[in-house]
Amino acid sequence: MRLYLTALKTTDSVTDGFLPAAEALGLEVTVLTDRPERHPYAVACDVRDPRALIDAVESLGRPDAIFTNSDHLQAETALAAAYFGLPGKDWRACVAAKNKFLTRRRLLEAGVEQVWSIRLAPGDPVPERLPYPVVLKPREGVASEDVMLVERDLAAAVALVRKRRPGETLVVEEFLEGPLRTLETLGDASGTRVLGGFETTLGALPYFVEERLDWAPRDGAHEHVLAALGALGVGFGACHTEYVLTPRGPRIVEVNYRVIGDNCDFLLGDVLGVPLFEWILRVHLGEAVPDIPEISSYGSAVSLVADRAGTVKDAPGAETLVEGDVRLWHRPLRAVGDVISLTHTNRDYLGVLRAVGPSRDAVDAAVASYRAARPWVVE
Repeated sequence: MRLYLTALKTTDSVTDGFLPAAEALGLEVTVLTDRPERHPYAVACDVRDPRALIDAVESLGRPDAIFTNSDHLQAETALAAAYFGLPGKDWRACVAAKNKFLTRRRLLEAGVEQVWSIRLAPGDPVPERLPYPVVLKPREGVASEDVMLVERDLAAAVALVRKRRPGETLVVEEFLEGPLRTLETLGDASGTRVLGGFETTLGALPYFVEERLDWAPRDGAHEHVLAALGALGVGFGACHTEYVLTPRGPRIVEVNYRVIGDNCDFLLGDVLGVPLFEWILRVHLGEAVPDIPEISSYGSAVSLVADRAGTVKDAPGAETLVEGDVRLWHRPLRAVGDVISLTHTNRDYLGVLRAVGPSRDAVDAAVASYRAARPWVVE
């Protein structure tokens, strides 16, 4: 069976997750990308153009599945899958999820929730009267880049972001105050399954850098989140949704119509004890999601975030180890000699440490022991 996987930059999720999963399933893989020198099994293609994507697939041989894990290629890949009559996501849902302003409008129109939000296209005047505090974010941004809490003077914040994003549309919305959670889902032709979720610990405001995710039990907000996904048309395939438990009830932050990232996809598979990447590919081959197993373990992913600009002087390498009943994996994202410039985004990560064990106490102790013995040094 033949799988076409569309991609832009290289990611751990694809290189260490989906490609090995495809090999385990015995699939013949072709990576369609605008950066063929960076990927195995690669063929050059303008993957941001669905017409070019469809043409490339037709010329290379009929597919059994067309799939992407890229935030930026979901709609294009969904259109290609639909053209060939293959299982895939609804391209309209992909567009609505990616565009944060459309997400708010769809949820409002469906009566699921009401969150104040406006869009600022290039050249639009910045409104003077606002219900501060507000959150400013790129309409289709990723990795918390240029997302900030604004308590006064939105015009100054917009001008700052416009220097880095002169042609992009921005979104201004009400600040959702409360604990941040995630819901991880995987859907097939028959419906959407809840895989689980995480509690998210953020760094200091006014920025929104995710510093840690901890496995969380099912909560009463899950039904609200599923209703929101249904209103957006999101269901088939993997999805990572972030929401806040506000005093008024749960409210969606954003819908990322792909599997959770920053190594938490590996953590999710570890906690569930299932071949998660294979499960996701099987859905795109037309198979059903297997039964979700009972969870008996606990997991955390700790992002090792630079707290200062400077040069990396010392750093632990990639490794897997066991401390008592806890398994740990360290994945460095920087190297000794790298120069660090703080961006107040997920780009400030030095490495990711994930751990799975029988309890939170055991995981916390193992993580603390590892970090004390193997510090990142930036000077």
